[in-house]
Amino acid sequence: MDCVFCGIINGEIPSNKVYEDDLVLAFRDINPEAPVHILVVPKTHVSSCDSIDADNSFLISKIFEMIPQIAKKEGLSNGYRVITNVGEDGGQSVKHLHFHILGGKKLPVHLC
Repeated sequence: MDCVFCGIINGEIPSNKVYEDDLVLAFRDINPEAPVHILVVPKTHVSSCDSIDADNSFLISKIFEMIPQIAKKEGLSNGYRVITNVGEDGGQSVKHLHFHILGGKKLPVHLC
């Protein structure tokens, strides 16, 4: 499998880690779109939201348990945004499920 996030998870590609446990890895985006831009990924390869099922949904639960803790550690006390992209039309550039945590400034209003 040729997955950049799997390479980061396996230590083959360097990253600036902000959180890691046995199921989840969070690291700084190399092309940040906000002062704080962190990617949170399951350590098990899941292609996208379309691949979430009863066998792997516990990973997403774990990610969403950790996101507020990561945001707090990063000083995002005034709010932040969590985004995931699905498929080509949704703007997904890496085919490994990941969630963006964006914050550190007032973000523009998008679809709400």
